Amino acid sequence: MKLLVTGGAGFIGSNFILYWLKKYPQDYIINLDLLTYAGNLENLKSVEANPNYQFVRGDICDRGIVETLVEENPDVIVHFAAESHVDRSIKDSGVFVKTNVLGTQVLLETARKKNIRFHHISTDEVFGSLEINDGKKFEETTPYDPRSPYSSSKASSDHLVRAYFHTYGLPITITNCSNNYGPYQFPEKLIPFFIANLMDDKKVPLYGKGLNVRDWLYVEDHAKAIDAVIQKGRIGETYCVGGDSEKANIEIAKLLLKEFNKDESYIEYVEDRKGHDLRYAINANKIKNELGWKPEVTFEEGMKLTIDWYKKNESWWRKLTKLS
Repeated sequence: MKLLVTGGAGFIGSNFILYWLKKYPQDYIINLDLLTYAGNLENLKSVEANPNYQFVRGDICDRGIVETLVEENPDVIVHFAAESHVDRSIKDSGVFVKTNVLGTQVLLETARKKNIRFHHISTDEVFGSLEINDGKKFEETTPYDPRSPYSSSKASSDHLVRAYFHTYGLPITITNCSNNYGPYQFPEKLIPFFIANLMDDKKVPLYGKGLNVRDWLYVEDHAKAIDAVIQKGRIGETYCVGGDSEKANIEIAKLLLKEFNKDESYIEYVEDRKGHDLRYAINANKIKNELGWKPEVTFEEGMKLTIDWYKKNESWWRKLTKLS
């Protein structure tokens, strides 16, 4: 199989490529990435000499580059490329609309001309916010209710992907995933940011009272879920992917403090994010029942792996903190 992966130098994309080439060494991957601040070729150092791996620097909004790569006849386009940081979208939404909406449209239109299978990676944030204690979870039929410029741009891209299925018959699948964590995550995101701060004996800034809840998924489990959908998913369908690990931000902070032998004086409560969603939670029964996927790494196991990785790869993240 030949895959065209967009955004493959980012956190989730690079973990996916490393996973895929290890599991399917006979397959060929083309990685298209613009290398914005969050793209890092060091993530893929171990495969850069692999004859079955090709990196192309380029923008998914550049129709010429996309058309040239599609001429290489990939079997599937796996679309990770996106602006993804909510705080950045609040400060400047324009680049989010350009990349996440217009870039997705360019890819879809190019795929349509050759009827190429298209898998779109999205987020649970398109569904809005849940109450802390109401027990409800997001699922594939949950109405969209995005609250930030980031989630709104991802919701728009989801709708475009479905439109190309219904209008043109393009063979698509979508996954809406909960919060990921693990190796190679850019250190502006909560878990690696807190780890970096604690390694430097700095406080961790916590929005509001730290009560906002997210469902956490170890990144390699996400890669396995995408694999399952590409191999066995029903065309035209959406699959919600969650980690069965709902944690309040304050719980994350306290767990990390314990791992670094710090007390709670290292928590600095800061003004809450604008429009901060209270809770995300995923009901992943559809992908579990239909495709036999389930998260394999518990949150406790995943956190130990993640902390250990950041401790061993200090040179990797320290260079990036200058860019965040």
